[in-house]
Amino acid sequence: MTRKITDCKAYQFCQRSIDQETTPKYVKLQMADFMRICEGKNDKYMISGKKLKQLENILKILIMPKGLKAGQTLYDCTMGYQWLFYTAILCVVHRDNPNRRRYETGVLELCRKNFKTYTIASIFILLFLTEPKFSKFFSVAPDGTLSREVREAITETLKSSPMVYQSGDGVRFKILRDSIEFKPQQTKYYPLSYSTSRMDGRLPNAFIADEVGALPSNYAIEAMRSGQLNILNKLGFIISTKYPTIDNPFEDEVGYSKKVLDGLEKDETRFALLYEPDDVKGWESNDLILQQANPVALEIPEIWEDLIKKRAYAIAVESARENFITKHCNIIYANDSEGYIQLNDLRACKVANIDWQGRVVYLGLDLSMSGDNTSVSMLALDDDNSILAESWAFIPEGRIDEKTVSEKVNYRELIKTGKVMACGDKIIDYGYVENFIMGIEEKYGVQIQAIGFDKWNAMSTAQKLENAGYNMVEVKQHSSVLHPPTKLLKEKVLSGEFQYSNNNLYEINFQNARCTYDTNKNMYVNKKKSNGKVDMVVSTIIATYLLEQDALLDQAGGFTVQVV
Repeated sequence: MTRKITDCKAYQFCQRSIDQETTPKYVKLQMADFMRICEGKNDKYMISGKKLKQLENILKILIMPKGLKAGQTLYDCTMGYQWLFYTAILCVVHRDNPNRRRYETGVLELCRKNFKTYTIASIFILLFLTEPKFSKFFSVAPDGTLSREVREAITETLKSSPMVYQSGDGVRFKILRDSIEFKPQQTKYYPLSYSTSRMDGRLPNAFIADEVGALPSNYAIEAMRSGQLNILNKLGFIISTKYPTIDNPFEDEVGYSKKVLDGLEKDETRFALLYEPDDVKGWESNDLILQQANPVALEIPEIWEDLIKKRAYAIAVESARENFITKHCNIIYANDSEGYIQLNDLRACKVANIDWQGRVVYLGLDLSMSGDNTSVSMLALDDDNSILAESWAFIPEGRIDEKTVSEKVNYRELIKTGKVMACGDKIIDYGYVENFIMGIEEKYGVQIQAIGFDKWNAMSTAQKLENAGYNMVEVKQHSSVLHPPTKLLKEKVLSGEFQYSNNNLYEINFQNARCTYDTNKNMYVNKKKSNGKVDMVVSTIIATYLLEQDALLDQAGGFTVQVV
């Protein structure tokens, strides 16, 4: 009797998980696509029964070397998300060419204690036994210690699995310090360290980049991908937990994966399991945050109990909080008491699109020194008293690479979004900025009520804009002036009465922003104490000042704009 594909463990895992509250939104989206393929509802892709049987047979002869389930087969130990990941990546193929796999990139966002390293090791063992002769595999990690952990996990599993490790002809694997070779196929695996290994010139059939959130740039990933151009069944795995900052290569991969799952980008070669909580608020008591970020804890009670203990400790001991929230909740968290607005609070205000047509708007300018970033922000008041925001940054074109390295921000990628513009050479072309401002009304269909500026570095531009007929308002950069709009903007974000469209550099600026207080307890964003560029935050606060000056507070705390 022919076995049904829907009987496989990956499908069964999806079937019992997809409607559960404990399954995050983006995992549900990926599950739904996988299930349609298993059910034969996709005209282009299918599950290869042959590859699925091969996967299951290999897992039945691999033995868990240590831990709670030491001595059992991987078939019996494999977690639900692992079944889904292995089956999708290795068994989904093109209907018109079953030898060609669908997926080329696998993204796995997973907290600690969810067997992430062991998942990597298992993938490589599966590839050793299934990929063509002379294949080469590489793992990339931020440092040598992490690379050796993957190698050790592979070695321990192989040596615990005699049916794989040896045959009648003797040992089938040659395990060295810097490589592992499967001798029958002359297939080799090399663990690489970002800090000591050159990545260029490699020809990987498959690679895994581990702890990508800790990599300083996407160089290692792109170097691996560039070596795969002539490979039919290329594979690349991007795996990490969250890290305290958003300006890292993993967040770029996660962001792109979300666009694919949301249908905003078309990429049928990417499979992503993003185990991050849908709602990041209330980590101190909200069990759902831990459940959505830790799929293994739903299957192993001991791990769940350990997480609850760690949470209690993080609540009691502030120094343990950042590590727990970031690594065990998959929430970006910067433990800084002077931080202006937490990134998660800001991101809760992000919307897909803002309709600016017909709105009265206020612009804020932060025209910094000629070689630095300049920003223009546009604000308006919505019918429900929410503040609508858009912000743009301008950088010197001749300093893109320099700024990318020094600030650890990938400006070339940000320029593609249209929210960052390069102009001039080594210094900002203020004429470009001025023309951009003068084109806003026509481009967005808005009426500019006023433009706020700080006279420092802005007098020439202010005069030109005033001569062009704009109402220019100087906003003094003093704590007594900036405190009210700084406070109002923060209140609007925290209450959910703020909206902005997708803007990665905007989020980085808010994450960088640090506040200080003067002797009168006036709050303001301090550029010198901030952890990087904050020009987009400053220009937003300047625009908020104008909006607030044109507002009448009502008894309920809302306000409406007076148009003169």
